[in-house]
Amino acid sequence: MIRVAILGATGYTALELIRILLRNPQVQITAATTRQEGSPHISSIHQSLTGRLDLCCEDLTVPQIIERADFAFCCLPHAASAAVISELLDGGLRVVDLSADYRLNDPATYEKWYKVTHPDPDRMAKTVYGLPELYGERIPGEQLIANPGCYTSTSILALAPLLAAKLIEPTGIIIDAKSGVSGAGRSAKQNILFAECNESFSAYGVGGHRHQPEIEQVLSDVSGEPVDVVFTPHLVPMDRGILATIYARPTSDVSSEDVLNVMREFYSGKPFVRVVDHLPATKDVSGTNYCHITARRTKGYVTVLSVLDNLIKGASGVAVQNFNLMAGFPETTGLDPA
Repeated sequence: MIRVAILGATGYTALELIRILLRNPQVQITAATTRQEGSPHISSIHQSLTGRLDLCCEDLTVPQIIERADFAFCCLPHAASAAVISELLDGGLRVVDLSADYRLNDPATYEKWYKVTHPDPDRMAKTVYGLPELYGERIPGEQLIANPGCYTSTSILALAPLLAAKLIEPTGIIIDAKSGVSGAGRSAKQNILFAECNESFSAYGVGGHRHQPEIEQVLSDVSGEPVDVVFTPHLVPMDRGILATIYARPTSDVSSEDVLNVMREFYSGKPFVRVVDHLPATKDVSGTNYCHITARRTKGYVTVLSVLDNLIKGASGVAVQNFNLMAGFPETTGLDPA
């Protein structure tokens, strides 16, 4: 039995993590942390867990977490996450970090985009990026995995096969992405109030979204040369889901079918990425750990479309994929591929 702690248990990603982990009889959730006063029961925070998990959320110290758990999912904000992870690792825990703290290799890049000094810079470049479709062979033996961002997974999974095969130019790539409101988290913010975002559609973070350097870093690694993207996210008035429409210049006169065949070969044996012939929609993957992608040759471009559920394949589902690989379980455990 693996004892698991959920750090920062009040958010949407924590709820999805708990739901998935409860499907694994070899996992026991033994700790859930919050800064709320009074040690509220998990079911008072996430009512859908009523009768499913008898656990109170507590403001635990790191030594208390180490005493209660063998493994931790860290759902804390950036900087706050790295501040405790170093101690957790020293205490022998294995960790999947769902924040952005260990995704980037360079502390200066992190400081530029996140506006804080990294609490644990020496570990950044040594941490494996937790996208199993690309780095699955490296994950099992690691003590710490950096879980990807949701926009980044949508974009990287769409582009990695084409850059690896040199089918598209590595520069001038345009990523036009749209996300549901849950991507902004559970905390109250003016722009995600119902009266603000309902019946509206808006861009944000134009030219300055934090996922851009993460996308470029991973795709540059896949391509073997620097990759440059223009990334623009949008807020859509729906609960969950991401759709990315991506435009790239082909390096040769390839057809739509040529591109799809390269994608199919690249993801052969990867249970959670499906290359489809139709144009995918967010409802196709809502509530699942799947990413659906397709591509078309359009005039002078290859247009790639990619969809996933931002809370599952974009966060908690891929975190459990990473956990499964680290723990020696089948990668699909609890994630119900069909």
